[in-house]
Amino acid sequence: MNGLKNTGTGGHCSGLSHFDNQFLTYTVMLHDWLNQPGYPSLFFMSFLASTLLPLGSEWLLVTMLVGGYDPLSTVATATVGNYMGAVATYLIGIWGGSWLIEKVLRVSPEQQERARNYYRHYGAFSLFFSWLPIVGDPLCLVSGMLRINFALFTLLVASGKLARYAVTAWITLAAAG
Repeated sequence: MNGLKNTGTGGHCSGLSHFDNQFLTYTVMLHDWLNQPGYPSLFFMSFLASTLLPLGSEWLLVTMLVGGYDPLSTVATATVGNYMGAVATYLIGIWGGSWLIEKVLRVSPEQQERARNYYRHYGAFSLFFSWLPIVGDPLCLVSGMLRINFALFTLLVASGKLARYAVTAWITLAAAG
């Protein structure tokens, strides 16, 4: 990174600050680490995929299964990581405050009201579908905002996430076998 040259600015990269260089260095290191199959990477990727970040972890689960990793350990690692990410999102819903939810996460009051209406209509059992793309993570956030019972949250979210990873593993192993 330090070897970058910009001949129009006196031989150095004046457009990048020290923070930018560090950020880029850590981003590349994180990218390289996550691209190495293994249980820590799977846990971390599954955790992040279950927050409001637009990430997926199934690709790493499939890569590891095809690479010969133990199916039970792989599914368990992905499920626990994904559940813990959902818990973090639930806790943001409880303690995040309107500033964090509206300004940082950009969940508008209208979107919050739609989610509350969804919960009123379908109930907390919709949390079983927290594994779904796009709607799953906001379901966890709103469940925290509405103070859904944590034991019920755990039962529904963990079951749904386990089912999703188990089916993904089963399909992968059946296709590879």
